[in-house]
Amino acid sequence: MLRWKGIRTKILFPKIKGIRRRWLLNSVSILVMILAVVVVAFSLFIKNYYNDSILTDMENKARTAANYFRSYFNSYSSEGDDLTAAQDYVSSFEEGTRLELQFLDPKGRVIYSSNGLTLSGTMPGTGDIQTLQNSEEIASWAGLSEQTGERITAVSAPLLHNGELVGIMRYVTSMRLVERQVVVLTLVAVILAVSILILVYISNIYFVRSIVDPVKNITGIAQRIAGGSYGIQVEKKFDDEVGDLTDAINDMSMRIKQAESMKSGFIYTVSNELRTPLTAITGWAETIMNGEARDEKDVRKGMRIIVSEARRLSGMVEELLEFSRIEDGRFTLSVEPMDIKAELEDAVYTYHEFLSAEGIAVYHTDCEEEFPPIPGDPDRLRQVFCNLLDNAAKHGGAGKRIDTAIFPEDSEIVITVRDYGPGIPPEELPNVKYKFYKGSSTARGSGIGLAVCEEIISRHNGELIISNAEDEDGGCLVEIRLPIGT
Repeated sequence: MLRWKGIRTKILFPKIKGIRRRWLLNSVSILVMILAVVVVAFSLFIKNYYNDSILTDMENKARTAANYFRSYFNSYSSEGDDLTAAQDYVSSFEEGTRLELQFLDPKGRVIYSSNGLTLSGTMPGTGDIQTLQNSEEIASWAGLSEQTGERITAVSAPLLHNGELVGIMRYVTSMRLVERQVVVLTLVAVILAVSILILVYISNIYFVRSIVDPVKNITGIAQRIAGGSYGIQVEKKFDDEVGDLTDAINDMSMRIKQAESMKSGFIYTVSNELRTPLTAITGWAETIMNGEARDEKDVRKGMRIIVSEARRLSGMVEELLEFSRIEDGRFTLSVEPMDIKAELEDAVYTYHEFLSAEGIAVYHTDCEEEFPPIPGDPDRLRQVFCNLLDNAAKHGGAGKRIDTAIFPEDSEIVITVRDYGPGIPPEELPNVKYKFYKGSSTARGSGIGLAVCEEIISRHNGELIISNAEDEDGGCLVEIRLPIGT
């Protein structure tokens, strides 16, 4: 069975592979079977229709002949008159081109024939005669004639006189023309079926091609993307499932390009960020070690720079570790009931003195309402507050002011951190929370700090919103929204 299926597939679709072959094999094979059944059924219907029509017509003629002779016998009783009437009836038969009318004696021997093809004294011996002799009713038979060897249909009607069988009126017709007509009609049906099959095959080829070719094109583009051609786009030609696949591939390509660009920028940035403090640390360490410092004041200054740069390196390493934990699923929270106002105030106080030394004023606006303890990780949330204050100082330090506030709004606690710097370009706002993203800013940073903040806030069922302040003073505004009591 499998071998035949393989041979059939090679015959029907010798040069078609993949989805085309499977699609066409399934659809065309089913259609072939349906058309074959229809053609066979049509052929049998036509054959039975012609056979039944001819048989019914012959039975009606036989019944008419029997009724004619029955009425004749009621008027005449002479045997010679019977034979003369039968001879006259047979001789006057006008359908000799398609039917042969025979008059047989009770024993089944031919006496008269309408076209003379059957010799007198011949005994056909077919089933219709034998059935009629036994039942004395109209009988029919279809089969091969022993005299001619062709297929015939015969109908015999009994001629009764005073209850006795005195003769048989028999109609015979050749089925050669009928069989030829059935063959012709069957061939017409086959031609129509083949035409339908060809049209369906061509339409299926076109339809499958409209699917397979775009998929092949998309596959080629996907292979190019896998080979490193990030950002390449597929031309969208269809607004359907193939079009949706095209959009998905194009979006994936652009996202991979952006991710690769961000990663390259991240590597470049981290390299520069590491090189700057390491250079400062190495330079001052060598100066102090070689005794090149002019006095104790220079030594203390150098040590202060070394400590500051070392802390900055430590912060960068910590950010990288946080990012690594997020990527491999090891980033966890130690949730406990916490006082959110106290944690924010501690972070603001910690940065207040540090930022004051740099000429940046920090103004914190508290609220009179006391919040119930909320479930959270104090260390992680303080990390978010410190990161936002550090970003405000780095990116908005030119404004020399940072405002922080905490207040309730509906069922949320809202924390804001605002600077008065140049703000963020509007086209970059949707991307600032993506990992590795740095935008056009030249300020220091690894491009993952806000991504870590976003992860921490989202795990507290909160929301981190970054926008530009809408008043004339400008600057960047960061909102943290945390649910109360969840």
